[in-house]
Amino acid sequence: MSLANSTHSYGGVSKTFHWLTALLILTALPIGWFATRLAHAIEDPAIPTTPEDLQQAAQLFSLHKTIGVTVFFVALARILWAISQPKPGLLNADNKPEAFAAETVHWLLYGSLVLVPLTGWIHHAATEGFAPILWPFGQNLPFVPKSPALAEATGGLHFVLMLVLVGALVLHIAGALKHHVIDKDSTLRRMLPGRVELPEPPQQWHSPVPALAALVIWAMALGIGWFDGAYSAHPAGDHASAELDAVQSDWQVQEGTLGITITQLGSPVTGGFSDWTAAITFDEPAEPGPAGTVDVTVAIGSLTIGTVTQQALGADFFDSAQFPTAKFTADLFKTDLAYEARGTLTIRDKSMDVVLPFELDLQDGIAKMQGALELNRLDFDVGTSQPTEESLAFGVTVNVELTANQGQ
Repeated sequence: MSLANSTHSYGGVSKTFHWLTALLILTALPIGWFATRLAHAIEDPAIPTTPEDLQQAAQLFSLHKTIGVTVFFVALARILWAISQPKPGLLNADNKPEAFAAETVHWLLYGSLVLVPLTGWIHHAATEGFAPILWPFGQNLPFVPKSPALAEATGGLHFVLMLVLVGALVLHIAGALKHHVIDKDSTLRRMLPGRVELPEPPQQWHSPVPALAALVIWAMALGIGWFDGAYSAHPAGDHASAELDAVQSDWQVQEGTLGITITQLGSPVTGGFSDWTAAITFDEPAEPGPAGTVDVTVAIGSLTIGTVTQQALGADFFDSAQFPTAKFTADLFKTDLAYEARGTLTIRDKSMDVVLPFELDLQDGIAKMQGALELNRLDFDVGTSQPTEESLAFGVTVNVELTANQGQ
């Protein structure tokens, strides 16, 4: 069997690409489906799940992503090879409608084999996730920022394009079986391993119209996805967060971030709260000692933490529906080396005395501070269904950065 194509048959390289792609796709699709169903069950408080379910979902998603990236590179190599080779003609070229449909489906398959894994890969790179691609080349992509909006958009694109791929795949398989069982021609046999005597297809010219038809189908699918809201953030439902009212403060926070980092299945996952207030009094003491007070209120429902946001806001974790806010009330102290906020942190109505060390740069009435606090989630009854660190570590890091101006 020749490695190269001829005008009437596919060579060994094309056959290898074809069946390798089929194996990868028919493996990735069910794995992704099972992983998604399991993830939805984990996020639904009405469905009992275990830490083992979370670990299994992460493993399935990792495998799905790894196979998807493999499909992407195999598809690129397959397309480059196809460009360099003669394309065997259709054996049913005289049946114009059927030939048009076959070539349109081929264009849909080739394009989808690149677009589906690419959008999934961008979604992964834009998300703070916990299911890594199983390879040593890192989890990020050049020019792809960590962005919930980008992750949401590419996640929707991945799903819509996947539906197009599945539809094209079903039509492709149905067409091959029709040729083999009903028409009894050599269309399927010339893609099977081995060497067989094949008829010479009639002379034909491959029109660009099927490629344009494939573009129209993609455009229609993407348009339906847009009207259905597939590319924008979904409402948080029961986890929606009411906006906090402004508070009176001697120091007005101009900008700042309140972030948290957890460790899930050995990998750090970083997120943050977008809605919080801080009432601050502060007078720089000449010597170490009391320096002021701070009263912070955090809207728990404003948390985003990658692919585990809904789970984190659920009943077993922060339970934002029952406990919509967290509070930190503390006295500020200047120490010999830096500063500390010594007070009480309340999450899920569980209060703990904590000390937040921080650095402060105070110039011309503008204060810039940054600090970090290490917590144990079990101290606040967060994630009690996972009493070990096998899936979710006990430690949680809280990072605070802000810039404040002294009020007049």
